[in-house]
Amino acid sequence: MANRYLLGFDVGSSSVKASLVDADSGKCVASAFYPGHEAPILAVKSGWAEQEPQSWWEYAKLSLAKVMAESGAAAGDIKAIGISYQMHGLVCVDKDLQPLRPSIIWCDSRAVPYGERAFAEIGHEKCLSHLLNSPGNFTAAKLTWVKDNEADTVYKHIYKVMLPGDYIAMKLSGEVNTTMSGLSEGMFWDFKENGVATFLMDYYGFDPSLLAEVVPTFSIQSRVSAEAAAETGLKEGTPITYRAGDQPNNALSLNVFNPGEIASTAGTSGVVYGVLGEVNYDKKSRVNTFAHVNHGENGQTRLGVLLCINGTGILNAWVRRNVAPEGMGYAEMNDLAATAPIGSDGVCIIPFGNGAERVLENREVGCTVSGINFNKHNRAHLVRAAQEGIVFSFCYGMEVMRSMGMDIRKIHAGQANMFLSPLFRETLAGVSGAVIELYDTDGSVGAARGAGIGAGIYKDHDEAFATLAKLQVVEPDSARRDEYMQAYGRWKEALGRLM
Repeated sequence: MANRYLLGFDVGSSSVKASLVDADSGKCVASAFYPGHEAPILAVKSGWAEQEPQSWWEYAKLSLAKVMAESGAAAGDIKAIGISYQMHGLVCVDKDLQPLRPSIIWCDSRAVPYGERAFAEIGHEKCLSHLLNSPGNFTAAKLTWVKDNEADTVYKHIYKVMLPGDYIAMKLSGEVNTTMSGLSEGMFWDFKENGVATFLMDYYGFDPSLLAEVVPTFSIQSRVSAEAAAETGLKEGTPITYRAGDQPNNALSLNVFNPGEIASTAGTSGVVYGVLGEVNYDKKSRVNTFAHVNHGENGQTRLGVLLCINGTGILNAWVRRNVAPEGMGYAEMNDLAATAPIGSDGVCIIPFGNGAERVLENREVGCTVSGINFNKHNRAHLVRAAQEGIVFSFCYGMEVMRSMGMDIRKIHAGQANMFLSPLFRETLAGVSGAVIELYDTDGSVGAARGAGIGAGIYKDHDEAFATLAKLQVVEPDSARRDEYMQAYGRWKEALGRLM
C-alpha cells in the first residue's frame, strides 16, 4: 500500500517546527525545527515585539526540507497539511499579498490602551456578552494602533489582515482565508450574533473587507500553488485542511474536544485550557474565551477557556538556582520535595513573582513565602511548597472556570516540564479531583492529525487520535483528599491577605 503522510507546521515565535505523521499508523516519522537558536524578536521600543512574516516562511521551508530528507518521503505521499501558529499576531498585506510591515506579535503590549478604551466606551457588558472577552491587547486593538500611527504608510494600503497561521497558508496556496476560531482570538467574532463583530469594527472604524474569507477549521481550505510547490518541493494541489492557534491546537494535540476536558502545560508559565459546552464568560475577565477547533460542528457549542499563570516553572527554576544545593537537577529536586509532607508543614509560597496575573484581575502581588519555622523547616519544605504553590495557582484559576459552568473531570498534558514531577502531578490530581492523563505529542504532530480530520482521512477525532500514545494515568488519591484541601485552604488564606 502506498504511503500516506500528513504534514504539520507549528509556527512559534521562537522557531517553526514541521512534523510528518504516518496517517495509517499515527506514528511521527520525522520532525525538525528551524532556526536552531531562538528566532529574533524585534523590539524597536519598550513593550514592542515584532517579527518579519517572511522569516516564518523561510523557517517553514527549511524545517520541511529537513523532514523530507530525514524521512525519505516523496512529495506525492503527503495527503494533507495542517498549521498551528502563535496566537493574536497581526499581519497586514497589500493587494500583491506582500507584508506591509513586520507582524505585531502576541507579546507586544502597545495596543493595551486601545483595548481598554474600547472596553470602557462600548461597555463591559456589551463586550463580554458578545466577544466573551475584553477587547484587550488582541489583534483588533493592534490594527487600531496601525490605523492611528501608520495611517498613510501602512493602513491605507492594507488589502487584508490575517493571523500568523493565515499568512503561512497564504504563502502555500496564494489564497487568503481564516477561520472562525481565528477571528475569535482576534476579537473579530460576535458569539451572540454568530458572525463578524460589526459593532467593534464600527467602533474602530474598520472596513469589513479587510477581513479574510472564513473557512471551516477542518476542511479543504486551499491547495498548494504551483509557485509554492516550486519553492518547497511539495506537490502542487496538496490540500491545506486544518488551522488553529497554538493553545486550541495544543488541546487538539492532547485529544481535548469535549466539555469538561482540560489541556494543560506548565513550562516557564502555565496554561490551563478547558472546553466549555455553553456560551459563557467570566465577568471579571480573569480568563479568555475563544472558539475551540470544533465549535459550531453539528451546531454544537465548544468554547476554549484559557487560563494563563505567569509564575509557574519560572518559580521552580528560581528555587533550583537559589534554594537547592548547587548542581542538583530537577529530578533530584522532586525526590527532595517528596520527603516533606503534604502542605509542607505549613510553609506556603505564593508563586506570582513574574509580573501581573490576569487571574488576579491584573494585580501584581509578587511572590511571598510564609509559615517558616527555623527549628523544623529545611530545603525540602521550600522545594515542596514551591511546587504546591504552582499547583494551587492552577486550581485557583480552575475555580473561575468552574464558576462559568465547566465540569473539570480530566486533565490532559504532555509529559514535560512540571508534569515530569510525580509530586506536581499527584498534588494537582489531589486538589482538583481530576484524573491526569499524560501523552507523547506536540503542536506540529497535532496539526498533522488535524489535517487528517480536515481531509476526511479520519472520519472524526476519535479515529484521528486512536493511536495517540498515553504514557501514564494519575488518579486522585481520595484517602489524602482532606490533607490536600487543607493545604490549599491555607494557601488561599495567604493569597487573600495579599489581595
